[in-house]
Amino acid sequence: MPTTDPYFIFTDRLNLIGARYVVTGSVACMIYGDPRLTRDVDVVLELPADAIDKLADLFPPDEFYCPPPEVIRVELARRQRGHFNLIHHDTGYKADIYLRGSDARNQWALDHAIKFEMDDHIVWIAPPESVILSKLEFYREGGGEKHLLDIRGILQVSAGKIDRPFLEVRITELGLQAQWKLI
Repeated sequence: MPTTDPYFIFTDRLNLIGARYVVTGSVACMIYGDPRLTRDVDVVLELPADAIDKLADLFPPDEFYCPPPEVIRVELARRQRGHFNLIHHDTGYKADIYLRGSDARNQWALDHAIKFEMDDHIVWIAPPESVILSKLEFYREGGGEKHLLDIRGILQVSAGKIDRPFLEVRITELGLQAQWKLI
């Protein structure tokens, strides 16, 4: 059965059913940039309505908190920002699950997922451009110097892997130029 690593405990299970997902947030920032502490993993998940019941099998209540199917259905019905948590009881590790919804960036991230292999584990990571855009949006919405630090780390460590022209076009389209100037 899957490991108890803070991210693999969730992603190994999603891989078992061939779920389409990408890891983003602080875990992706550590892969592309500088390491930092985290006890959770942010996951963008494409979840078909007929797969909701499979989550209960993947994340059984004796091991995990998983919201009831009716709660997940409500979140899945949101066009944007559908969200729920999975929590591993023994470790307290948490997965913030963000449903794809109609968000074009989430769709782009899923379509351009990067396969990351470590030991016997496979994790699908959002492209660095998507991670940077998310961090800029989070900063615009609520501040948080950690978002800017994460972006700086990605730009420093993974500079050659980033499609800067694409990123700058998207920054302009999303109205994130003021936040980008802070980097």
